[in-house]
Amino acid sequence: QVELVESGGGLVQAGGSLRLSCAASGRTFESYAMGWFRQAPGKEREFVAAVNWWSGSSTYYADSVKGRFTISRDGAKNTVYLQMNSLRPEDTAVYYCAARRTRSLMATMDDRNYDYWGQGTQVTVSS
Repeated sequence: QVELVESGGGLVQAGGSLRLSCAASGRTFESYAMGWFRQAPGKEREFVAAVNWWSGSSTYYADSVKGRFTISRDGAKNTVYLQMNSLRPEDTAVYYCAARRTRSLMATMDDRNYDYWGQGTQVTVSS
């Protein structure tokens, strides 16, 4: 049974930084792609970033976060990170970690392609 547990959310001022963590357990993830999504109140869930667990260097970002957010993974700790810098009020949302049973990042922005989800962590950016 795959389990994903997010942490690291909180309240931060605009321009500040947060690092989200996603602790993954239940199996080995070398054949997985890992993603971060977010959902703001009244809006649909949207893609943020994804990483190929095997390579670690194969990543993909939504245009809205490119250059500000960085996704990475630590294989030894079975953890995926989302470093968020230069935060904006529009980044306020519940952030979800997700796992997909493929190394490919094709169609990685579609949340229907992910097989496992965490419970989410709230990020609030004040202006």
